[in-house]
Amino acid sequence: MCGVVGVHSPGQDAAALCALGIFALQHRGQESAGLAVSDGQGVMVYKDLGLVDQVLDERRLQSLHGELAIGHCRYSTTGSTVWENAQPAFRLGPQRAVAVGHNGNLVNTRALLDLLPGGLARMVGTTDTELLTALLASEPAGDLVDALLGLLPRVSGAYSLVVMDEQRVIGVRDPYGFRPLVLGRLDGPAGRAWCLASETCGLDALGAEYVRDVEPGELVILGEPAGPRSVRFADGHEQLCVFELIYFARPDSYMLGRNLYEVRRRMGEALAREAPAEADLVMPVPDTGAPAAAGYAEASGIPYRDGMVRNRYAGRTFIQPSDGMRQRGVNVKLSALREQVRDRRLVVVDDSIVRGTTTRQIVSMLRRAGAREIHLRISAPPIFHPCFYGIDTQIETELIAARRSVTEIRDFVGADSLAYLSIGGVLDAIDLPRGRFCFACFDGQYPLPVPYDPGNRKLLLERDQLVVV
Repeated sequence: MCGVVGVHSPGQDAAALCALGIFALQHRGQESAGLAVSDGQGVMVYKDLGLVDQVLDERRLQSLHGELAIGHCRYSTTGSTVWENAQPAFRLGPQRAVAVGHNGNLVNTRALLDLLPGGLARMVGTTDTELLTALLASEPAGDLVDALLGLLPRVSGAYSLVVMDEQRVIGVRDPYGFRPLVLGRLDGPAGRAWCLASETCGLDALGAEYVRDVEPGELVILGEPAGPRSVRFADGHEQLCVFELIYFARPDSYMLGRNLYEVRRRMGEALAREAPAEADLVMPVPDTGAPAAAGYAEASGIPYRDGMVRNRYAGRTFIQPSDGMRQRGVNVKLSALREQVRDRRLVVVDDSIVRGTTTRQIVSMLRRAGAREIHLRISAPPIFHPCFYGIDTQIETELIAARRSVTEIRDFVGADSLAYLSIGGVLDAIDLPRGRFCFACFDGQYPLPVPYDPGNRKLLLERDQLVVV
């Protein structure tokens, strides 16, 4: 998760454009937000805990001047939710000033820490991004591009980065392409602006035109007179996280040439074929279940209705940083439409079940509203394995499918029936080869080896600090 944006906008302040971009990516992270801006002479960073529009108000944006900017909204996978861990991370090192925004998760954090002179004593925050920034600032190469080329071969994991110094913004995508990053262009009053974003919807918010994906193993450099420059730092073999297409990304975004609303609608069609149900209506868990529910209704011939209303000012419950907050978030976020569900047999379509507590509350809510039967249909396979590449599920005990059978999950959540879409159904909906994607959370086949040990957890660096103290 996390959303990143980078902008080079000749003749105009980049901060406002960058803020629009990360506002469009707010669904990717709701814990903190920030910008780094350069006027060609120095880098200024402003970040804080909260949503984008809370952190980056009009008054703040008016004080951030420069043609170069990067932005970030955070979903934590390494380090707790404190101000020090908000991004962009910034470091003024012996060689350079550098700011970094990171979407992903590194898997060799301990090994990288050993490379940092002074170790934890040199760090302010406790994230892999902070560590990466400190290492980059201390790389001996005089040029930022050369510094990246020197550091990145030693970095292992998932990383889509926006990196900047006083003169350039650089987009970076790891050799596996686990997380997305796209390049766009925008004609401005003083010349063409160039933009990087986690998703195409971030470009749309700027009025920018999608140009292409940043390739796995590629640097794209913005801020040079001739326009964007590409540099390869590794051979790439794309293994895009399939959960980006199932859930993470906005349905109006495009990935690998596919519109994600249409992909999810086709997943619903496949789910109706694989797991039919006798019911009176099909309803989604709003909002992310809506495309698949529409496809299920079309394929099954069962009428589609909204059975719940979502509070538009509540964020995603799955990406809350604690289970208690997730449970409270459901009650704030959703309420049942009693007249629609009372005395009816429901097919309730959602995109995933991760921990199961949110689904249990939803089923209970619909029961209290008078639903006669609840047939739960999930437009993704069961999640059996933790993710080490940018999702906060780094231990099996958090995953209900790793501990319970489908029948046991059905009983736990209180549904009358439960069925998941198969991996084959997902691939049919995407219509691309399986080798293009990472399915590790479903099948346990990790494209990149992970050092699976008790220290490889979200609070790795914070625990190390406790040991040092």
